[in-house]
Amino acid sequence: MTDTTETHMTIPHGVGSGGQSDAHRPRSPEFKAAVGALRGLRQDLISDLLAYRPLPPTSVDRGLSRVLSGRLREYAVWTPHVLITAAGLLAMIIGANRNDRGGGTNVLIGLLALTPVLLTMVRPVMAFWASLVATAMAYPAVDAWDGSWPWLAGGFVCHLVVLTVVAARTRPRAAAWMWLLTGAYGLAWQAAAGTHYHRSNTVELLFVSALSLLAVTVWHIRRDAQRTVTAQQTVTAHERSRRTLLEERTTIARELHDVVAHHMSVVAIQAEAAPYRVENPPPELEKAFATIRENAVAALTELRRVLGVVRAEDYEAPDAPQPTLADLDGLLDNVRGTGLSVDKAVTGAVRELPQGVELSAYRIVQEALSNTLRHAPGASARVEIGYVLGGLGLRVVNGPRPELSLLKPSPGAGHGITGMRERVSMLNGEMTAGPTDEGGYEVAVFLPVPLPEPLRDEGGA
Repeated sequence: MTDTTETHMTIPHGVGSGGQSDAHRPRSPEFKAAVGALRGLRQDLISDLLAYRPLPPTSVDRGLSRVLSGRLREYAVWTPHVLITAAGLLAMIIGANRNDRGGGTNVLIGLLALTPVLLTMVRPVMAFWASLVATAMAYPAVDAWDGSWPWLAGGFVCHLVVLTVVAARTRPRAAAWMWLLTGAYGLAWQAAAGTHYHRSNTVELLFVSALSLLAVTVWHIRRDAQRTVTAQQTVTAHERSRRTLLEERTTIARELHDVVAHHMSVVAIQAEAAPYRVENPPPELEKAFATIRENAVAALTELRRVLGVVRAEDYEAPDAPQPTLADLDGLLDNVRGTGLSVDKAVTGAVRELPQGVELSAYRIVQEALSNTLRHAPGASARVEIGYVLGGLGLRVVNGPRPELSLLKPSPGAGHGITGMRERVSMLNGEMTAGPTDEGGYEVAVFLPVPLPEPLRDEGGA
């Protein structure tokens, strides 16, 4: 006897004849658009119904508020609150004056027109629904509609102000939903009343509110565009600053390459020639000098290989040696030829400094005078150089631009100060730059220089 086992397959719920679950069945673009729209409605006007969003003070750094001063400028931050309150009071006055019953009924209709407007400053989404509720609550308080149906005069102004303020405080999508719901609200009252009322003012409200919401939407788009442009400008300025910094560092590296390469070449040549200056040098000495030469040549090769990475394709190494402070007089003569009056003062015992310090000092003075020519044409300048025991001090200061000068300042790219700071930072120095009390500009730099060995020994003794 053979036992036979039967397997019964149960079709899962929601699976059609095609074998595909309804949950994973592809939806049409129209269906997705409708679901997205309903999701936006729920997020904008239902989920945020009780959201507490107090209206913040406005900025006084733009518009007409910039010309105010003192206490008026302090009060100007509350301008939006004052305008909204004034609009609410206007709606209250219009609503109360259009009712014939008088007394407490006028007060009630006025409060129904005022409350939603004031509510926009703390709970904007709730204010929209409150305006619709207030419109319905005003019906029992009047005897005749005078053709203003279903929106009373006060309710008309109230709802228009609420739509405008809430749209300005939320987003364009919320403004579109409020406009559509306002139309549906008016049509619902029209259908409920039948032909009892001959005329509805919903179309007028929709037309006026459409113009208002369009203006608010344009304002939203313009503000978002300004924010985007500002963000892009900030990123661009940051990237430009980083690129400038890298370019300045690359320039410094190119210039110092010639300085370091010169010294390494001298070390290699002296190490090769040293054994020939000693009669019968021991093998250990010859081996030591050979090792020194090999290390110097290897370091020089590696240095050139690394500098080849940062060199531009069109960069050509200068034929002339790098400038030093001894060449500063020639630089000042060239500057004087452009019409700039420059004085030079040197204090302390002039001595030869490391070539990197000399080159950086020369470039700093050159850039400072170039800034004077660009930003203060016609002004006089003074270059002060101080040789002190622990380093070198530089001070380049220019006077204010003459008022009667025919030359106009050239803004420039603003990279000169960055380059000077990079050179000073590379040498572990200090630098200050800023305007003077006389209206000019001053650049002060200190570059530390290690003391020579004899002086260092004397100081220790």
